[in-house]
Amino acid sequence: MNGIPFFPEQASKAAHEVDLIYYLLTALTIFFSLAVFAGVLYFVIKYRAGSKVDRHHPPSHNMKLELAWSVIPLFMSLAVFGWSAKLFVEMQKPIPSRDALEVIVIGKQWMWHLQHPTGQRENNTLHIPVGRPVKLTMISQDVLHSFYIPAFRIKMDVIPGRYTTMWFEATKTGTYHLFCAEFCGTKHAEMIGSVVVLTPEEYEQWLKDNQWGMQSQQRIETMAEQGAKLFTRLGCNGCHAPGSEGGPPLAGMYGTQRALTDGRFVTADDNYIRDSILEPQKMVLSGYEDKFMPTSPGIEEQQILQLIAYIRSLKEMPAAAAPINRNEAEG
Repeated sequence: MNGIPFFPEQASKAAHEVDLIYYLLTALTIFFSLAVFAGVLYFVIKYRAGSKVDRHHPPSHNMKLELAWSVIPLFMSLAVFGWSAKLFVEMQKPIPSRDALEVIVIGKQWMWHLQHPTGQRENNTLHIPVGRPVKLTMISQDVLHSFYIPAFRIKMDVIPGRYTTMWFEATKTGTYHLFCAEFCGTKHAEMIGSVVVLTPEEYEQWLKDNQWGMQSQQRIETMAEQGAKLFTRLGCNGCHAPGSEGGPPLAGMYGTQRALTDGRFVTADDNYIRDSILEPQKMVLSGYEDKFMPTSPGIEEQQILQLIAYIRSLKEMPAAAAPINRNEAEG
């Protein structure tokens, strides 16, 4: 039996506990299936045609037995539910770490596009360091997809028009399968890739080896730097630059509570910024009822994510740094 891969390798912090719950459910299923089968087999044999068994005055009920087969499975089910719910919440909530790596994922028919905060882009391959929490912010540009890494025991729907997030921490170096687990069209089976888990030193070296653009003359800009240029090119600075009265200031805005004209309060997160760019009249800030923000037709998901990265960076970086010339950097 050795060498037969009944289960994928356990390569994340959550994988072991997910498998324990699966083993428990499998064991309970086998136990109750055998118990029911044994009971059926016993009565079939005992009360078979022609057997000499007293069939007079059969019992109509047995309170103790009925309570036993109702209450015991109830508490067993509640125990499994509680354990599963605890693990689900733990897998969904942010891993407390300032060193977390945030990666952008865009699903499209039929490939995965991934971008690191430092600007490096990948298609159908994700390089990450071992032992470091990773946050994926995901969205689809066409249909419903599902980001699935069996070795990490994680799966999350990737939805058009809304960001979903997923946290995990790899515990082993190696290369692991990446799948789309939601039927997304004729080439769904070809939407596969790999997650490459490196040591921290190897990951830093990978970032350095992939920090230059196609022409190898200009360093790849970070997502925040790309967003800063786009912010100016689209004319957003005309209303949202410091000191401007055309629109609300953006510095320090990310993560705060925003009061709307309808009395609601919303958190200025990724989804809020995305909606404000694409549907500016959907959530109008209190005090800006008489202001008009034009829509941005034709803007791509990648560009929206760059703008979000720039707005998030305004807490620390008021403007993007100029791109570095490779000859100057090496000279």
